[in-house]
Amino acid sequence: MVWGNSKKDFDLIYERTFALLIRVLVRMMGSAEIAEDICQETFVKFHQRTQGFPSAEEAKFWLLRVAKNLALNYEKRKTRERKAYKKVLSDGEGRSTESGEDEYFKKETSLRVREALLLLPGKLREVLVLKEYGDLSYKEIAAILKISEGNVKVRVFRAREWLAAFFQNSEEMHVP
Repeated sequence: MVWGNSKKDFDLIYERTFALLIRVLVRMMGSAEIAEDICQETFVKFHQRTQGFPSAEEAKFWLLRVAKNLALNYEKRKTRERKAYKKVLSDGEGRSTESGEDEYFKKETSLRVREALLLLPGKLREVLVLKEYGDLSYKEIAAILKISEGNVKVRVFRAREWLAAFFQNSEEMHVP
């Protein structure tokens, strides 16, 4: 039986995966707005797909792979744009908002965590985001990325080690 070719199937997979995709993409991209755009593009590709899936679970994995690939393509495009802008313009934009000490420290910590995630090598970042923010099992991540479950575990371990070392070597952070 082919799954995913009807409006009912589309609505069902949308309901089951939208929140997961947004959560994962926000962490990968560091922006809710960009995550929403990529999520929308992912579902457009799903809607345009003419082949069905053996199950709803396979459709979910396909959506996560497409979202991941679209996010990586977006990052590559942005990196090229940043390099081009750097050649033309100098970095002189700085904004600072302080509306209370705790709020300031929380924002600063959140920013540092997002920056640290973006500094992680792509292969480590994607497994950590899928594990921690996507609440997926190692088995599910392995299916999405088409790698072994053992490889997923190694990458998650290395990503956590990298982040621990990064924050240990950086200045103190506020932990609420």
